Amino acid sequence: MTKRIIAVAFIFLCCCVAWVILGGTVHERTRSQDLDMHREVGRLWGGEQVQHAPTLTRLETVRQSVTRPKEGAPGETESVTVTREVTHPAPLAQSRVGADLELEHRRKGLLWYPTYGVAFGGAYAFANETDETATYRFRFRLPDAAAVFGGVTLQVDGEPVEATVESGALQHEMELEPGERAAVRVGYTSGGTGAWRYELADGGASGSGVATIRDFALTMTTDFRDIDFPGGTLSPTTKKRTESGWRLSWDTGTLVTDAAIGMAMPQKLNPGPWVSRVTFFAPVSLFLFFFCVFVMALLRGVRLHPMHYFFLGAAFFAFHLLLAYLVDHVDVGAAMAAASVVSLALVVSYVRLVAGLRFALVEVGGAQLVYLVGFASTFFLEGFTGLSVTLLSIATLFVVMQATGRVDWDTLLARPDDEAPISRMRARTARPAGG
Repeated sequence: MTKRIIAVAFIFLCCCVAWVILGGTVHERTRSQDLDMHREVGRLWGGEQVQHAPTLTRLETVRQSVTRPKEGAPGETESVTVTREVTHPAPLAQSRVGADLELEHRRKGLLWYPTYGVAFGGAYAFANETDETATYRFRFRLPDAAAVFGGVTLQVDGEPVEATVESGALQHEMELEPGERAAVRVGYTSGGTGAWRYELADGGASGSGVATIRDFALTMTTDFRDIDFPGGTLSPTTKKRTESGWRLSWDTGTLVTDAAIGMAMPQKLNPGPWVSRVTFFAPVSLFLFFFCVFVMALLRGVRLHPMHYFFLGAAFFAFHLLLAYLVDHVDVGAAMAAASVVSLALVVSYVRLVAGLRFALVEVGGAQLVYLVGFASTFFLEGFTGLSVTLLSIATLFVVMQATGRVDWDTLLARPDDEAPISRMRARTARPAGG
């Protein structure tokens, strides 16, 4: 019996090595595809968009006297007056921002990418708070990660204006009298992947800093219900369900912050990483299965040779091998159903020849359904897989302990490997006396 247990343990270790190789292969396929597909998706639909708040600066022309070498007179200097432009940051008096997000998942290889379309609109107001006429420059930087912009508009006091484009930003200069107000409206449509953010702080090249926001409000609508907010972003002040998603509002009034407002798109189950996790945890599943079959075979008097365990382990591996390459072509659920049917058919049809149909269907088939199919299904439960496996292991331990509590292990394990103490096998091979 000891030699038999050692042989089964060796078969189990060989299966573990095979699963490590398969899991590593799936992981590498997923990683290499992600590197290529992520760039392709970014080129077609854009990356994670970050829309910065616009900046407003007041322009001032300054005259100053400077001393410089005199031309044509070596060693002599002259004083000349030069002018230069100085910019002073100016606050926005009001910001009313809207973003409509429409989600569309796109599959590339072993991964799903949450692409989205965004219709952005921003209405900004400011005033000349000085005592003299001043020129103001309004600068609105478009998201760097966007692939295409459509319907770009810039209006001042309701009238379309021509804007200069410099370093990916719309710019417009206007002259205001003391106390005069101006209203600027910007809009566009675009697309991105993964997440959308609106940075409240400085929209300059650095994209960072603390900002004082006056009279700010942002409204976001989604056509999906599974919403999540990226780390470091503000929570909405109000949430309202709509027919297809949510209407979220951030009505903050005046605040000082370096935070942002954002939305993380819901992610579909990615076939590649999911199959990789299932494969790497397969040894746990096979250990519980072998343990359960080994105990049930002893209790039922069924003699299983190590080669029987080898073929059972191969049928388990066939499940993960078929699953790993089916998910390239069909949905994860369909791939798992097909792989489960194939593996169950292999095991039941084989054990039927070894120990009869009842043992194959009830004991072995039931154990495989729990420890292979049920175990893999727990990976659909994000965040609960570990707990599910723990409860399954404890339940297995409880059942086996109760079933073997009165077993005389000294007598059972002392039997030589070549002995055939199997009541079921005797029943199948015994002949009537005098026959």
